[in-house]
Amino acid sequence: MRNCPFSLCSLASSANPAAFLRDSISLPANSRVKKVQFVSRTRLLFAAAIFLASFLLFLVEPMAAKQLLPFLGGSAAVWITCLVFFQAALLAAYAYAHWLSRRPRVLLHLGLLTSALALAIYWAFGAVNLSTGSSNPVATIFIALTLWIGLPFLALGATSPLLQVWWSQIENTAIPYRLFALSNLASLFALAAYPTLIEPNFTLRTQRIVWLSGFALFAILSAALALRTRSAVVSAPATPDAPIQPAEPVNSTPLRHKLLWLLLPMAASMQLSAVTSYITANIAPIPLLWILPLGVYLITIILAFEFPRLLPRGIIVRLLVVMLAGLAYMLAQVDVTVPMRIGVGFFLAELLFACLFCHSEAYAMRPQRASESTVFYLLFAAGGAIGSFVVGIAFPLLFRFNYDLAITFFVTALLALAATWRNGWQQRLLWSAATISMLVLTIWLSIAYQRGTTVAVRNFYGALRVKQNFGFPGAVLRTLTNGTIQHGTQIFGTDAQRKTPTTYYALDSGVGFALRNCCLGTNGSVQPRNIGVIGLGAGTIAAYGQPGDRIRFYEINPAVVPIARNVFTYIRESGAQVSIVEGDARTSLAREAPQNFNVLVVDAFSGDAIPLHLLTAQALTRYRRHLAPGGFIAFHISNQHVDLEPAIALLAQSAGMKAMRVSSSANDDRGEFSAYWVLVTDNADFFSVSHPGAQPKPAVLKPGLRLWTDDYSSLLPLLRW
Repeated sequence: MRNCPFSLCSLASSANPAAFLRDSISLPANSRVKKVQFVSRTRLLFAAAIFLASFLLFLVEPMAAKQLLPFLGGSAAVWITCLVFFQAALLAAYAYAHWLSRRPRVLLHLGLLTSALALAIYWAFGAVNLSTGSSNPVATIFIALTLWIGLPFLALGATSPLLQVWWSQIENTAIPYRLFALSNLASLFALAAYPTLIEPNFTLRTQRIVWLSGFALFAILSAALALRTRSAVVSAPATPDAPIQPAEPVNSTPLRHKLLWLLLPMAASMQLSAVTSYITANIAPIPLLWILPLGVYLITIILAFEFPRLLPRGIIVRLLVVMLAGLAYMLAQVDVTVPMRIGVGFFLAELLFACLFCHSEAYAMRPQRASESTVFYLLFAAGGAIGSFVVGIAFPLLFRFNYDLAITFFVTALLALAATWRNGWQQRLLWSAATISMLVLTIWLSIAYQRGTTVAVRNFYGALRVKQNFGFPGAVLRTLTNGTIQHGTQIFGTDAQRKTPTTYYALDSGVGFALRNCCLGTNGSVQPRNIGVIGLGAGTIAAYGQPGDRIRFYEINPAVVPIARNVFTYIRESGAQVSIVEGDARTSLAREAPQNFNVLVVDAFSGDAIPLHLLTAQALTRYRRHLAPGGFIAFHISNQHVDLEPAIALLAQSAGMKAMRVSSSANDDRGEFSAYWVLVTDNADFFSVSHPGAQPKPAVLKPGLRLWTDDYSSLLPLLRW
């Protein structure tokens, strides 16, 4: 029973092939030799169809999710919501395969393949417009994925179980478990190929067309196998030399084991979703960082189901305890960040041991009765769907703060206690202590997050928190954070302190340089300015507003607007006329008449993640439409993990514009952070004269970098490992 549920292993492994054949299949006396010859000719087709189905299934996931990103603000939550869809769709595929294996309907499956191919053609060549998606992102994701890849995903997900049943019907043998390794290998190939070979070299449209070609080949192979199997399998009475199946064990599986069939995969899926959410929200929502955790998750299933004796249980348990303790300590350091390679490495290692433990324990409790095997796999798949739903959908609705990882660690420890309860007092003591520790961590995080917090709200776009710190010299400091990243600070001291821009927007920053020098009159005075800002945050840029100025903010997260208006005073006390447009900035700018901005500030971050759809050639064309003659686009590129300067330099060069970098240093006494901005303009003469303040330097290009468009982008060459 060495099989792998997530990689499309058989739901029909409980089927008794010989009995099934006796009930529904009979062969003419002289047909056995012909049947053996038939099988030998079609084995390669079976293997090719199973390999191709698994490869295409894991390839379409990052492709479809990446296509959704521009319509949903580049949010890291896009992939987590997609995971919920994929797990639910996989469960539906398992159920379909289970039903079809019990009630063979070849023509019905041919109809599914035909419909799926038509839908795949629509997805590959049809126009995509989800411009209203930001108003209800979860529903948008589910509807879009259902319309784009729903039926193809169902057909691919059901393929491995169905083909293995058909194989067993032809050969009159048990389920061919050697095909599981082939399915797993194809899945890993797809996961490895997408971020390293496919995404950096092909546009999304090309990817979809090539994938469609692969799906068409798969549909032809599957249809041919279905028809050949139907023609080869004919009614025949039971033969005397039919394989004799061993009797099933009398005792059924205990209810406790059945509950763990569901709960252990649920914990593993929660681990996958929570770890993926954490690293993508604080680094970038890119396929590379989606695929790494998913690849680790898949490897744990392969190890647990294909090589259960490779790692002894004692080693897995000890390593899991160490990883939980280490990451619990890391989480307890609230608002502290670590270098990407260290953070990603630790979290992936914890994910590996946690999922390996959960999957190994579930496999160890697999049923001995063949008739219960399908229940095992259906519960396994249901647990995966529930786990992703809990983290991706339920937690953001239930909790104001992000406790996802802490609660996931607690659930993992609690289920480890349940799974090892009968293994002696040492295991009970170990996991009781671990469970209590994880519960204490969750409570501690709740206390730590609430300490000094005046406002907390969480939605699809992130977990926002406003902290109030009385430790600033002679003043109160309010800070807006999204995850672990600060998105605005205001000093509530003197009038001058309260009205002075801080953090990344200080007077000597790149945006300060642009706003001071963009509209100078002949006498050196600043003329009335028209300023556009993509990304509201605390509204800090409103502090630059003077009478006669107009500042227009664009903000996709509806929770940010009341915070900026009511908790911070930059907008209320600005001398400018301030307006706020809710919704995705690119969509809003497309609908508006030219705004004639003297400066357009591009400062939209979710956590520390970069919404790439705001940094493409098409986006730049839209920005220029709204610029006044000689106007500036100020790109904020301060972040820990990605060097965006070469990408923006190439963007400006392709449009015949000039790009200059402005960097500024931190000043703790004034609440200023180190900041990096790139100013882009077609006013080439502006940078040829000296201006007061920081002196811009030419933005540096990177050899071999490819221009980002709406159809192509890759952060891989720009990551700071």
